[in-house]
Amino acid sequence: MSSLESRAALMQELEHALRRSSGQGAIYSQTVADRAGISSSDMDCLDFLNLEGRVTAGRLAEVTGLTTGAITGVIDRLERAGLVRRERDGEDRRKVFIAIEAENVAKIGRLCEPMQRAVKKEWEAYSDAELKLLLRFANQSYQTMLEATANLKAMIEAPKEGSDERTREPEDNHAAATKPRRPR
Repeated sequence: MSSLESRAALMQELEHALRRSSGQGAIYSQTVADRAGISSSDMDCLDFLNLEGRVTAGRLAEVTGLTTGAITGVIDRLERAGLVRRERDGEDRRKVFIAIEAENVAKIGRLCEPMQRAVKKEWEAYSDAELKLLLRFANQSYQTMLEATANLKAMIEAPKEGSDERTREPEDNHAAATKPRRPR
């Protein structure tokens, strides 16, 4: 096998491993979301809020790659579930922040502890240099996924040749942001 073929095989093996890991992570997250009574996409947004802290809806849209309309629906659902609250800025009453309800979110967080312990145990086997490489890879992968998501949405929303965009039915923002549209 040539070095090019060997590299291609290694990259394919890495892709498959990442897809398996991502898929299993999605299943784990869906299980937690089901227990919390929310959707998996709402769970993902809640996780971004845990990572980002108190943010505006616009910032949450930015870090998730969802539309601001979709984020409004997410926030409404998370608020109804008692997991977040809206807080007006003391300086600028027009500005609204989204903050987690720490006690309620902690209950959900306990369901993630077994997975977090298992992952941390695996990470202990890596050197600091290897951990820095993994961190760089994870951060670059996040940026790549944001760009890929934006490109996918643009491709899906691009008018087809010969179609009349004025006849398209409006779609629910949450559905439009989380589900692919059917070809018309």
